[in-house]
Amino acid sequence: MVGSRVTAFVAYDSFGGGGARAKAGVFKREGVVLGMSAVDGISADEPVPPTIDTTKPSIARVYDMFLGGKDHYEVDREVYRRTMEISPEVPLLTRAFRQWLIRVVRFLASGPGIDQILDCGSGLPTAENTHQVAQRVRPETTVVYVDNDPMVIAHGRALLEENDRTHFVDADLRDPEALLAHPAVTRYLDMNRPLALMQCATLHHVSDEDNPGELMARYIEALPSGSYVAISHFCDPADGSEMSELARMLETNLRNAVGSGWCRTYSQIESLFCGLELVEPGLVPAADWWPDGPRVRPLSAVEHIAYGAVARKP
Repeated sequence: MVGSRVTAFVAYDSFGGGGARAKAGVFKREGVVLGMSAVDGISADEPVPPTIDTTKPSIARVYDMFLGGKDHYEVDREVYRRTMEISPEVPLLTRAFRQWLIRVVRFLASGPGIDQILDCGSGLPTAENTHQVAQRVRPETTVVYVDNDPMVIAHGRALLEENDRTHFVDADLRDPEALLAHPAVTRYLDMNRPLALMQCATLHHVSDEDNPGELMARYIEALPSGSYVAISHFCDPADGSEMSELARMLETNLRNAVGSGWCRTYSQIESLFCGLELVEPGLVPAADWWPDGPRVRPLSAVEHIAYGAVARKP
Protein backbone atom coordinates (compact mmCIF):
# COMPACT_ATOMS: atom_id res chain seq x y z
CA MET A 1 0.00 0.00 0.00
CA VAL A 2 9.26 0.47 -1.11
CA GLY A 3 11.95 0.88 -3.35
CA SER A 4 14.58 3.13 -4.89
CA ARG A 5 12.89 6.44 -5.46
CA VAL A 6 9.47 5.02 -6.29
CA THR A 7 6.28 6.92 -5.69
CA ALA A 8 4.04 5.03 -3.29
CA PHE A 9 0.71 5.88 -1.73
CA VAL A 10 -1.17 3.87 0.91
CA ALA A 11 -4.91 4.16 0.38
CA TYR A 12 -7.74 2.30 2.07
CA ASP A 13 -10.95 2.95 0.24
CA SER A 14 -13.86 0.68 1.10
CA PHE A 15 -15.80 1.97 -1.83
CA GLY A 16 -14.73 2.21 -5.42
CA GLY A 17 -16.48 2.90 -8.68
CA GLY A 18 -17.62 0.93 -11.70
CA GLY A 19 -14.99 -1.59 -12.69
CA ALA A 20 -14.55 -4.97 -14.35
CA ARG A 21 -17.62 -6.77 -15.61
CA ALA A 22 -18.02 -10.49 -16.09
CA LYS A 23 -18.05 -11.33 -19.81
CA ALA A 24 -19.33 -14.86 -19.55
CA GLY A 25 -19.67 -18.00 -17.52
CA VAL A 26 -20.66 -16.97 -14.00
CA PHE A 27 -21.40 -20.21 -12.19
CA LYS A 28 -23.66 -20.11 -9.14
CA ARG A 29 -24.66 -22.61 -6.51
CA GLU A 30 -27.03 -21.63 -3.72
CA GLY A 31 -26.47 -17.97 -4.36
CA VAL A 32 -22.65 -18.12 -4.31
CA VAL A 33 -20.55 -17.19 -7.33
CA LEU A 34 -17.98 -19.95 -7.75
CA GLY A 35 -16.02 -18.59 -10.67
CA MET A 36 -16.00 -16.54 -13.86
CA SER A 37 -14.83 -17.80 -17.23
CA ALA A 38 -13.78 -14.31 -18.27
CA VAL A 39 -13.70 -10.86 -16.70
CA ASP A 40 -12.58 -7.62 -18.36
CA GLY A 41 -8.82 -7.74 -18.07
CA ILE A 42 -8.80 -11.34 -16.80
CA SER A 43 -8.24 -14.32 -19.07
CA ALA A 44 -10.52 -17.34 -18.86
CA ASP A 45 -7.36 -19.30 -18.08
CA GLU A 46 -6.74 -17.31 -14.90
CA PRO A 47 -7.35 -18.99 -11.50
CA VAL A 48 -10.95 -18.98 -10.27
CA PRO A 49 -11.53 -15.87 -8.10
CA PRO A 50 -12.40 -16.14 -4.40
CA THR A 51 -15.95 -17.15 -3.54
CA ILE A 52 -18.39 -14.27 -3.82
CA ASP A 53 -21.51 -14.51 -1.69
CA THR A 54 -24.40 -13.03 -3.66
CA THR A 55 -26.91 -13.62 -0.85
CA LYS A 56 -25.49 -10.76 1.24
CA PRO A 57 -24.94 -7.15 0.18
CA SER A 58 -21.35 -5.98 -0.17
CA ILE A 59 -20.16 -2.53 0.91
CA ALA A 60 -17.93 -2.27 -2.15
CA ARG A 61 -20.68 -3.34 -4.57
CA VAL A 62 -23.30 -1.02 -3.05
CA TYR A 63 -20.88 1.90 -3.20
CA ASP A 64 -20.05 0.94 -6.79
CA MET A 65 -23.74 1.16 -7.65
CA PHE A 66 -24.07 4.64 -6.16
CA LEU A 67 -21.16 5.71 -8.35
CA GLY A 68 -22.90 4.35 -11.43
CA GLY A 69 -20.93 1.10 -11.66
CA LYS A 70 -22.15 -2.27 -12.93
CA ASP A 71 -20.59 -4.71 -10.46
CA HIS A 72 -23.54 -5.57 -8.21
CA TYR A 73 -26.28 -8.13 -7.61
CA GLU A 74 -29.97 -7.94 -6.71
CA VAL A 75 -29.19 -8.00 -2.98
CA ASP A 76 -27.04 -4.88 -3.47
CA ARG A 77 -29.70 -3.20 -5.59
CA GLU A 78 -32.22 -3.70 -2.80
CA VAL A 79 -29.93 -1.74 -0.43
CA TYR A 80 -29.64 0.93 -3.09
CA ARG A 81 -33.43 1.21 -3.45
CA ARG A 82 -34.02 1.43 0.31
CA THR A 83 -31.34 4.09 0.65
CA MET A 84 -32.75 6.14 -2.21
CA GLU A 85 -36.13 6.09 -0.46
CA ILE A 86 -34.48 7.86 2.49
CA SER A 87 -32.75 10.41 0.28
CA PRO A 88 -32.59 10.38 -3.54
CA GLU A 89 -29.52 12.62 -3.24
CA VAL A 90 -27.28 9.92 -1.68
CA PRO A 91 -25.30 9.50 -4.95
CA LEU A 92 -24.08 13.07 -4.36
CA LEU A 93 -22.52 11.85 -1.09
CA THR A 94 -20.56 9.03 -2.72
CA ARG A 95 -19.44 11.33 -5.53
CA ALA A 96 -18.31 13.91 -2.96
CA PHE A 97 -16.08 11.28 -1.36
CA ARG A 98 -14.68 10.19 -4.74
CA GLN A 99 -14.01 13.74 -5.95
CA TRP A 100 -12.38 14.55 -2.60
CA LEU A 101 -10.07 11.56 -3.03
CA ILE A 102 -9.04 12.75 -6.50
CA ARG A 103 -8.25 16.28 -5.26
CA VAL A 104 -6.35 14.97 -2.23
CA VAL A 105 -4.16 12.64 -4.31
CA ARG A 106 -3.48 15.42 -6.81
CA PHE A 107 -2.47 17.75 -3.95
CA LEU A 108 -0.19 15.16 -2.34
CA ALA A 109 1.60 14.39 -5.59
CA SER A 110 1.98 17.97 -6.76
CA GLY A 111 2.40 19.93 -3.51
CA PRO A 112 4.42 17.96 -0.95
CA GLY A 113 5.73 15.72 -3.73
CA ILE A 114 4.61 12.48 -2.10
CA ASP A 115 5.56 9.53 -4.27
CA GLN A 116 4.29 6.61 -2.16
CA ILE A 117 0.65 5.88 -1.33
CA LEU A 118 -0.96 3.17 0.75
CA ASP A 119 -4.65 3.09 -0.19
CA CYS A 120 -6.77 1.16 2.29
CA GLY A 121 -10.10 -0.26 1.18
CA SER A 122 -9.49 0.34 -2.51
CA GLY A 123 -12.95 -0.82 -3.55
CA LEU A 124 -13.91 -1.72 -7.11
CA PRO A 125 -12.00 0.14 -9.84
CA THR A 126 -13.50 3.36 -11.15
CA ALA A 127 -12.67 5.87 -13.89
CA GLU A 128 -10.17 7.83 -11.79
CA ASN A 129 -8.29 5.47 -9.48
CA THR A 130 -5.66 6.63 -7.01
CA HIS A 131 -2.68 5.49 -9.10
CA GLN A 132 -4.01 7.12 -12.26
CA VAL A 133 -4.43 10.50 -10.56
CA ALA A 134 -1.05 10.31 -8.82
CA GLN A 135 0.94 9.00 -11.79
CA ARG A 136 -0.52 11.65 -14.07
CA VAL A 137 1.15 14.25 -11.84
CA ARG A 138 4.19 12.20 -10.77
CA PRO A 139 4.71 9.17 -13.03
CA GLU A 140 7.16 7.45 -10.66
CA THR A 141 4.53 7.17 -7.93
CA THR A 142 4.00 3.75 -6.38
CA VAL A 143 0.54 2.88 -5.09
CA VAL A 144 -0.30 -0.12 -2.95
CA TYR A 145 -4.02 -0.86 -2.75
CA VAL A 146 -5.53 -2.82 0.14
CA ASP A 147 -8.88 -4.59 0.32
CA ASN A 148 -10.34 -7.90 1.48
CA ASP A 149 -13.66 -7.93 -0.35
CA PRO A 150 -13.73 -11.09 -2.54
CA MET A 151 -15.15 -9.27 -5.56
CA VAL A 152 -12.59 -6.49 -5.25
CA ILE A 153 -9.87 -9.14 -5.05
CA ALA A 154 -11.26 -10.92 -8.12
CA HIS A 155 -11.72 -7.81 -10.27
CA GLY A 156 -9.53 -5.20 -8.67
CA ARG A 157 -6.20 -7.00 -8.74
CA ALA A 158 -6.26 -7.40 -12.52
CA LEU A 159 -7.37 -3.83 -13.19
CA LEU A 160 -5.47 -1.97 -10.47
CA GLU A 161 -2.14 -3.71 -10.99
CA GLU A 162 -1.83 -2.20 -14.45
CA ASN A 163 1.85 -1.18 -14.22
CA ASP A 164 4.97 -2.07 -12.22
CA ARG A 165 4.33 0.75 -9.76
CA THR A 166 0.83 -0.36 -8.79
CA HIS A 167 0.22 -3.29 -6.45
CA PHE A 168 -2.67 -4.97 -4.62
CA VAL A 169 -2.77 -6.53 -1.14
CA ASP A 170 -5.47 -8.78 0.30
CA ALA A 171 -5.55 -7.64 3.94
CA ASP A 172 -7.80 -6.34 6.71
CA LEU A 173 -7.21 -2.70 7.62
CA ARG A 174 -8.22 -3.50 11.22
CA ASP A 175 -4.87 -5.27 11.70
CA PRO A 176 -2.29 -2.53 11.04
CA GLU A 177 0.73 -4.59 12.07
CA ALA A 178 -0.11 -7.49 9.76
CA LEU A 179 -0.99 -5.15 6.90
CA LEU A 180 2.20 -3.10 7.20
CA ALA A 181 4.27 -6.30 7.44
CA HIS A 182 2.74 -7.75 4.27
CA PRO A 183 5.49 -8.66 1.76
CA ALA A 184 4.04 -6.38 -0.93
CA VAL A 185 3.97 -3.43 1.46
CA THR A 186 7.52 -3.97 2.74
CA ARG A 187 8.81 -4.58 -0.79
CA TYR A 188 7.24 -1.66 -2.62
CA LEU A 189 6.91 1.04 0.05
CA ASP A 190 10.00 2.60 1.62
CA MET A 191 9.09 3.20 5.26
CA ASN A 192 12.15 5.43 5.64
CA ARG A 193 10.61 8.06 3.35
CA PRO A 194 7.36 10.04 3.58
CA LEU A 195 4.26 8.39 2.18
CA ALA A 196 0.52 8.98 2.16
CA LEU A 197 -1.97 6.81 4.02
CA MET A 198 -5.45 7.02 2.53
CA GLN A 199 -8.55 6.04 4.51
CA CYS A 200 -11.30 7.13 2.18
CA ALA A 201 -14.76 6.18 3.45
CA THR A 202 -13.37 3.22 5.39
CA LEU A 203 -13.24 4.10 9.07
CA HIS A 204 -16.98 4.69 9.32
CA HIS A 205 -17.24 0.93 8.73
CA VAL A 206 -15.02 0.22 11.74
CA SER A 207 -17.09 -0.22 14.90
CA ASP A 208 -16.42 1.47 18.22
CA GLU A 209 -15.59 -1.99 19.57
CA ASP A 210 -12.73 -2.21 17.05
CA ASN A 211 -11.61 1.26 18.20
CA PRO A 212 -10.81 3.18 15.00
CA GLY A 213 -8.91 5.84 16.97
CA GLU A 214 -6.54 3.27 18.41
CA LEU A 215 -6.12 1.66 14.99
CA MET A 216 -5.18 5.01 13.47
CA ALA A 217 -2.71 5.67 16.31
CA ARG A 218 -0.92 2.44 15.38
CA TYR A 219 -0.81 3.38 11.70
CA ILE A 220 0.42 6.91 12.43
CA GLU A 221 3.10 5.62 14.81
CA ALA A 222 4.49 3.46 11.98
CA LEU A 223 4.54 6.27 9.38
CA PRO A 224 7.82 8.08 8.64
CA SER A 225 8.18 11.76 9.48
CA GLY A 226 6.75 13.96 6.74
CA SER A 227 4.01 11.49 5.85
CA TYR A 228 0.40 12.48 5.24
CA VAL A 229 -2.85 10.95 6.46
CA ALA A 230 -6.12 11.47 4.57
CA ILE A 231 -9.47 10.45 6.08
CA SER A 232 -13.03 10.88 4.85
CA HIS A 233 -15.95 9.85 7.05
CA PHE A 234 -19.71 10.13 7.56
CA CYS A 235 -20.41 13.01 9.95
CA ASP A 236 -23.36 13.55 12.27
CA PRO A 237 -23.55 17.19 13.48
CA ALA A 238 -25.52 15.86 16.49
CA ASP A 239 -27.32 19.20 16.80
CA GLY A 240 -30.92 18.15 16.26
CA SER A 241 -30.89 19.53 12.72
CA GLU A 242 -32.32 18.04 9.54
CA MET A 243 -28.80 16.92 8.61
CA SER A 244 -28.37 15.13 11.92
CA GLU A 245 -31.68 13.34 11.50
CA LEU A 246 -30.72 12.33 7.98
CA ALA A 247 -27.35 11.02 9.21
CA ARG A 248 -29.10 8.86 11.81
CA MET A 249 -31.55 7.46 9.25
CA LEU A 250 -28.78 6.61 6.80
CA GLU A 251 -26.70 5.04 9.57
CA THR A 252 -29.58 2.82 10.67
CA ASN A 253 -30.29 1.78 7.10
CA LEU A 254 -26.64 0.98 6.37
CA ARG A 255 -26.06 -0.98 9.57
CA ASN A 256 -29.21 -3.01 9.02
CA ALA A 257 -28.25 -3.69 5.40
CA VAL A 258 -24.50 -4.40 5.48
CA GLY A 259 -23.78 -4.65 9.21
CA SER A 260 -21.63 -1.53 9.51
CA GLY A 261 -21.73 2.21 9.01
CA TRP A 262 -21.39 4.80 11.74
CA CYS A 263 -21.90 8.56 11.45
CA ARG A 264 -19.52 10.09 13.99
CA THR A 265 -19.40 13.64 15.28
CA TYR A 266 -16.93 16.28 14.12
CA SER A 267 -14.79 15.89 17.25
CA GLN A 268 -14.80 12.09 16.96
CA ILE A 269 -13.62 12.27 13.34
CA GLU A 270 -10.99 14.88 14.20
CA SER A 271 -9.65 12.60 16.94
CA LEU A 272 -8.85 9.94 14.31
CA PHE A 273 -5.90 12.13 13.25
CA CYS A 274 -4.41 11.61 16.72
CA GLY A 275 -3.34 15.22 17.20
CA LEU A 276 -1.63 15.72 13.83
CA GLU A 277 -1.83 19.22 12.38
CA LEU A 278 -4.50 19.41 9.70
CA VAL A 279 -3.73 20.86 6.30
CA GLU A 280 -5.92 23.88 5.47
CA PRO A 281 -8.90 24.11 5.27
CA GLY A 282 -9.03 21.46 8.01
CA LEU A 283 -11.90 19.03 8.56
CA VAL A 284 -14.74 20.23 6.33
CA PRO A 285 -17.48 18.85 4.09
CA ALA A 286 -15.62 16.88 1.41
CA ALA A 287 -17.04 19.11 -1.31
CA ASP A 288 -15.44 22.14 0.39
CA TRP A 289 -11.92 20.68 0.60
CA TRP A 290 -10.12 22.73 -2.06
CA PRO A 291 -12.88 22.41 -4.70
CA ASP A 292 -11.88 22.66 -8.35
CA GLY A 293 -13.94 25.78 -8.89
CA PRO A 294 -16.63 28.06 -7.46
CA ARG A 295 -19.76 26.42 -6.11
CA VAL A 296 -22.56 26.59 -8.64
CA ARG A 297 -25.28 25.30 -6.31
CA PRO A 298 -25.85 24.98 -2.55
CA LEU A 299 -24.69 21.71 -1.03
CA SER A 300 -27.50 19.25 -0.44
CA ALA A 301 -28.20 18.04 3.09
CA VAL A 302 -26.62 14.66 2.36
CA GLU A 303 -23.37 16.28 1.12
CA HIS A 304 -23.02 17.88 4.55
CA ILE A 305 -22.67 14.37 5.97
CA ALA A 306 -19.53 13.61 3.90
CA TYR A 307 -16.49 15.09 5.68
CA GLY A 308 -12.80 14.88 4.90
CA ALA A 309 -9.38 16.18 5.96
CA VAL A 310 -5.65 15.70 5.42
CA ALA A 311 -2.95 15.92 8.09
CA ARG A 312 0.87 15.82 8.12
CA LYS A 313 3.06 13.91 10.55
CA PRO A 314 5.93 16.18 11.70
